[in-house]
Amino acid sequence: MIPYPARARIDLTAIRDNLARVREVVGDRAVLAVVKADAYGHGRGPVSAAALERADYLGVAQVGEALRLRGEVGPGPRILAWIYAPGYDLGEALAADVDVSVGAFWAIEAIRRATSLTGVQARVHLKVDTGMARGGFDPADLPAAAARLRELEAEGRVAVIGLWSHLARADEPDCGQTERQIAVFEEARAAASRAGLTPQLCHLAASGGAFWHPAARYDMVRPGIAMYGLSPNPDVATAQAMGLRPAMTLSADLIVDRDVPENTGISYGHTDVTAAPARLGVVPLGYADGIPRAASNRGPLVVGGMRTRIRGRVCMDQFVAEIPRACEAGDTAYLFGGGDLPTADDWAEAAQTIGYEIVSRLGARVPRSYHG
Repeated sequence: MIPYPARARIDLTAIRDNLARVREVVGDRAVLAVVKADAYGHGRGPVSAAALERADYLGVAQVGEALRLRGEVGPGPRILAWIYAPGYDLGEALAADVDVSVGAFWAIEAIRRATSLTGVQARVHLKVDTGMARGGFDPADLPAAAARLRELEAEGRVAVIGLWSHLARADEPDCGQTERQIAVFEEARAAASRAGLTPQLCHLAASGGAFWHPAARYDMVRPGIAMYGLSPNPDVATAQAMGLRPAMTLSADLIVDRDVPENTGISYGHTDVTAAPARLGVVPLGYADGIPRAASNRGPLVVGGMRTRIRGRVCMDQFVAEIPRACEAGDTAYLFGGGDLPTADDWAEAAQTIGYEIVSRLGARVPRSYHG
């Protein structure tokens, strides 16, 4: 491992156990493990290998991610990718046996061109926008899109494997939006059927939908954040209450210790000033490593068994924290993890963001190690 004073330890057993918990909740539905964004910062290759012991599919956002993932997991495991731009040559994806999403008419044409050039049948998942105003066909356009795909299917160019969409507010179980989207999805299913399409997999639910909306589970669910042991919405239920446990523990070795008198200004801008004598330590992680600057003066950590916090502003490569009297340079500061440590959701609260961002933005220079 490259020498670095911080590290992220990834518990692969937690990954497997969290997916087992998802399976316990959703029953006999297929499970697509979402490993986009380098497995939410946890490391795509090792996490995918562990996930495949509990999942039926892997999912990434970018087609480029899917191609790298295929090289990491080898032939065989099913992979779905859903982001590519007009003009992108999908031939390599088809040759790599990657399922691709189709949510626009230009994408259907891109698929047709790729099949003509490669002679490979495309496995596609037809996406409909059920109420998020993001990806997918408008419901009014779905009949024409389905009809065109059916023509290509009859020519042997494509196999329509899936029909899918994405929920906008699944993490707000009582808002009513998910039920409205399910109704639109049902209309899409009927339109696809009228066009002669018989997708094997209808899928709508990610983590929040899988846990909190049984009607959204359909044939397959797509756990993302839950797989990594975090809650889609801690205000609804914490990860612990959902039977999940964090897979990542982030820590770093203190590089400076010092005793300071009262009225000592700390870090840039002196946004914190000691009200009494204090012992301070410097933690070698900063916003270049993904530590949110918005967590200045608030981010929680544990040093020497004591729960403490950042003091002053987060800098590019380091921040200052109050430490116990007995601690010194070389001791370990734990930012988040499982057990009695703060969680990534605690950091999200301090930075006024979401746990997804805390783990997925962790910088590439922080080494990941794996156990379990």
